Amino acid sequence: MSYSFSSYLRVGLLSLCASVATHALAQTQSAADFFHNRTLTLVVPTSPGGINDISGRLVARHMGRFMVGQPNIVVQNVPGGGGLVAANKLANTFEHDGSTFAILERATALIPFQHDPNAKFDPLALTWLGSLSDFSTDAYLVVINANSPIKSPQDLRNGTLTLRLGGNQPGSTNLSFALIAKNVLGLNIDVVRGYPGAAPMFMAMERGELDGQVIGYNSIRAGQPTLWANKQVRPLIQFARSTRLPQLPDVPTGRELTSDPKMLALLEFAETPFFMALPFVAPPHLPPDRAKVMRDAFMAMVKDKEFLSDAEKVNLDISPIDGDAIVAILQKASKTPRDVIDLYTKLASPEKD
Repeated sequence: MSYSFSSYLRVGLLSLCASVATHALAQTQSAADFFHNRTLTLVVPTSPGGINDISGRLVARHMGRFMVGQPNIVVQNVPGGGGLVAANKLANTFEHDGSTFAILERATALIPFQHDPNAKFDPLALTWLGSLSDFSTDAYLVVINANSPIKSPQDLRNGTLTLRLGGNQPGSTNLSFALIAKNVLGLNIDVVRGYPGAAPMFMAMERGELDGQVIGYNSIRAGQPTLWANKQVRPLIQFARSTRLPQLPDVPTGRELTSDPKMLALLEFAETPFFMALPFVAPPHLPPDRAKVMRDAFMAMVKDKEFLSDAEKVNLDISPIDGDAIVAILQKASKTPRDVIDLYTKLASPEKD
C-alpha cells in the first residue's frame, strides 16, 4: 500500500495536534490530578556521594508525602559544567510542568550575574522552593590531609610549601574558593581541576595526588563521617563566615586573612550563595497551583520529625529558608557593583591558573 505526500502530511499534522493537545491538557490539569500517581524527577547536578547527592536523595525520600497526590520521586544525577548543565536543562529542556525539579550547586545561580555566556537561564525567573540550610551552623573549609606539614595559612606565604587543592569545573564553589585562596588571599596553592565531585577528590587525597580540597563542614561530616571522626583530615581555613564557627575556634576565616577593602567586598559576593546553601528549585513558568504545592510541601517537610530524624542520621544540620528568602538573596547579589563581580570572575575563575 502506498501513501501520497498529502497523506503523510495529514498524519504528521494529526500527531502534532495530539501532542499539543496532550501538553495543553497537562498544563490545565489541577495540581491534585497532575501529581496523583506521578513519578517526579529530582535532578542532582553532581556525581553520587557528595552533599548535593545526599541532600537530594533525602528530599526524594520525604517530600512526596507532603504533596497532594503523594507522587513518587526518583533521583537523576546530571553532573557537568560545575552545575551549569543541570541548571540549563532545568530552565530550557525539562518540562515546565512540575514533573522535574532539582537541587542546584549553590554558586550556579550567581553565574548569570557574571555574564557567563554558558549560563542559559535567569536565576530570578526560576521557581525557588527553599533551601535545607542557611549555613548558620556550617562553614566552607579548606581541608587537608592530617599528615601535611602545612600547619597554618602563614606556612603558604613563606614560599617553602605548596598546597595542591582539587577542584570541579568552573562555576563550582570548591574550584572558586580554591582559586580565591590562591589569588585573593595570596597563598601558595596549585589548583588541580576536573574532579567530578567531593568523593573522587577524597580518593585522590588518599592516593597522594592532592593535599586537600574545599568542602562544607557539614558536608564532610555527612559524606565522609569516618574520615572526619578519625581526624584523617583537618581544616586550614573557613569561608562563608563573618566569625569563626564555634566548633572550630582555632581555624581562621578567609576574611581574617585580607585587609584589602576590595578583596573583602569580593569575598562577600563570593560567599553569598552559602546563605542558600542547599537550594531546591523547579523550572520557570510553572502553573501557580503546582508551584504552591511544591513550595508548601518543601517547607512542611523540613519541619517533619521523620524527615529531621533521617537528616540527623546522615549528619545534615537543617536550618531551612523558603523560596522567597532565596529570591531576596539573589536580588541582593544581582546589585553587587559590576567592577567587584568582574574582579571576582577574573580572580576566581581564570581559564588558566
